Parts: sequence; C-alpha cells; structure tokens
Amino acid sequence: MLTVYIDFKAPAAYLALKPTLALAAKYDLELDWRPFRTVERDVPKTTGNETVGESHRRVRAASQRSTQIKYAKLQGIDLIFPKAPSETNLALAALTILPSHHTEFVTAAFAAYWQDHADLSDEETVMTLIHKSAGIIDLPPPASWQDTLDASLSAAEEAGIVGAPAYVIDSQIFVGREHLPWIEEIISASDPSG
Repeated sequence: MLTVYIDFKAPAAYLALKPTLALAAKYDLELDWRPFRTVERDVPKTTGNETVGESHRRVRAASQRSTQIKYAKLQGIDLIFPKAPSETNLALAALTILPSHHTEFVTAAFAAYWQDHADLSDEETVMTLIHKSAGIIDLPPPASWQDTLDASLSAAEEAGIVGAPAYVIDSQIFVGREHLPWIEEIISASDPSG
C-alpha cells in the first residue's frame, strides 16, 4: 500500500495525480488517500514600492507557476489556476469518512477544482462528487465530518507530513512528486513478482 497525502487545491498534488495512478496501476498497489491542508497563495501583484524581499517572492511564485503550467502541458493537462485559491475542507473531510471508492472520488474532486473551479467546501458540490464516484452510500451528515478531518490532519502533522503531495512507503516519507522514481525503486525491490 502507498499512502498519499493530498490537498485538492495544491497544484503540485494535482500534477502528481496521473503519475501516482500510473505507478499504482503498474504495481497493482492500493492507494490510501489522506488529507493534508496546504496554504496556496496567488502570485503577488507588482507594487510601486516593492522591497527586495517582495520582489523575490513575486518572481519566485511566478516562476513556480510557470513551471507547473509547463509540467501540466507535458501531461496533456490544461492547468488553469482559479482567480483565487478556495478552500477544500469538506472534500478533504470526505476522504476521512468514505468507506471506499477513494480513487474515484479523488480523481473527480481534482477535476472539479482544477477544471470547473468548483468550491470543494460546498456541501452540495461535495455530495454530488461522492454520489458520482461512489454511488448513493450511507454517510454521517457533513456537519460532523470536521472532527475526523481535524484528527486526520493532526495525525499527519505528528507523522512528519509537511506538504502535499506526500508519500509514505515502508515507513519512509517523501514530499513531492519528484520522488516517484525513488518510490518506484522501493516498490520494485519489494515486489515478489520481480
């Protein structure tokens, strides 16, 4: 099993989705999707009296966004950032209460956020995604999901998770999709089919 920590609003987590799914399919791995809340910011606007630090943060953020858009194009994804990052708390909480169908829900939620710029903290939106990916299932009311999300986020922080995507395999933590080749080496070495 490969544990994957995600936040639907994190562009790095979205860009990790296809390669993570491909890796799981290649080795017939079960994916354990877990929530991790990230802080996403828009690229700062240029100001007339910009300090060196402000200039550095703006240029760095613009460069990072440009690189993410290029990487998305390599995957055949049209990465269009929302006007302002929105919260994804209810969709993250859904990961903690769904009995199964996590991958279908994860795929649907990422598409809803990045393609439709849907509000993943809206109850109707999240319930629609759950029903489309998992069917009509009996779940506790969404108002009660926050406690399980809080517990899951605390457990992630205690485990040493600091960003999304983050992967846990053989008790080792890897933050970022750039570690997928190393993760594959670990999986391959432990794969009995060789």
